[in-house]
Amino acid sequence: MKALVTGASGFLGSHIVDECVHSGDAVRVLVRRSSDVGRLRTVPGIEIVHGDLDQPDSGPLREAVQGVDTVYHSAARVLDYGSRKQFERTNVTATQRLLGAARDAGVGRFVFVSSPSAVMTGEDQLDIDESQPYPARYLNLYSETKAAAERIVLTANGPDFTTCAIRPRGVWGPRDWHGFMPKLLAKLRTERMPDLSGGRRVLTSLCHCTNAARACLLAARSDQVGGKAYFVADREWTDVWAFTAEMAERFGGAPPSQAVPGWARDAIVSAVETVWRVPYLAHRYPPPLSRYSVALLTRSTTYSTKAAERDFGYRPVIDQRTGVELLEQWVNEIGGIDAWLEKGR
Repeated sequence: MKALVTGASGFLGSHIVDECVHSGDAVRVLVRRSSDVGRLRTVPGIEIVHGDLDQPDSGPLREAVQGVDTVYHSAARVLDYGSRKQFERTNVTATQRLLGAARDAGVGRFVFVSSPSAVMTGEDQLDIDESQPYPARYLNLYSETKAAAERIVLTANGPDFTTCAIRPRGVWGPRDWHGFMPKLLAKLRTERMPDLSGGRRVLTSLCHCTNAARACLLAARSDQVGGKAYFVADREWTDVWAFTAEMAERFGGAPPSQAVPGWARDAIVSAVETVWRVPYLAHRYPPPLSRYSVALLTRSTTYSTKAAERDFGYRPVIDQRTGVELLEQWVNEIGGIDAWLEKGR
């Protein structure tokens, strides 16, 4: 295949590029001129097109999709702050623009990297499948705009244009500079992370970057995926607070210790979210706590991957123990934990 990958200078996008190359596909990437493409330039045969999906100039976009068989769209605004306009422009309008350009150019497949956050309710969701509806109220703008973009992509499916959405949960692994894992470790190493569990055991699904990228390629090669969304995750369910303590021990941090009562935690979140309604703060700075971030740490959310297994043969190829070892190996290769966290700041 000839593949176009967006978000290729980022975390998951870079692993999608790797999987494409390993599968023998020709790879083109669409990146901003300001993006760090140092690693991409080391990938043999890769073609780089400079363009910004946020901008209305369609020239680079037409060039990027020309002659392409499959588009993997992983670029997104994943931050926990910003204006509605910023989220809609990057996550919704940019997806519409790329989708239209791909369809007009005769691209046959469009794989959208979505998120389980699109159906997240803020309550426990154990072993849910794709029948879970979109919520009436979203926890944040990221969840809302990813859901909106996902629906646009799935609706665009047709006889000559196969579209699908892949929902990897909690992507982790090497080359994650700004995701949940380095943020978690930064807090653990400064000994500022309290135990917010409220005494509950919290289970979650995670998805190693290689498993997530492999799922995207498998979906692109299946005739069963048109117009559908799929959860993908590692085989194991993860105990959030036990895993957090393990990561602290492995990477030289302090495990969460001071327990915060549930009522106090919820009162703090309510106060923070009230203050963060001020546009100056909400548009520029991440909140210290939010309903979304607290839900990730205090509500069990696990996902069934049976549909992905049935429709495109998804099987996790990296188990959690191996994934942690590979992560530690990568951290050592880049100069250690301090070098990792410093670059991610």
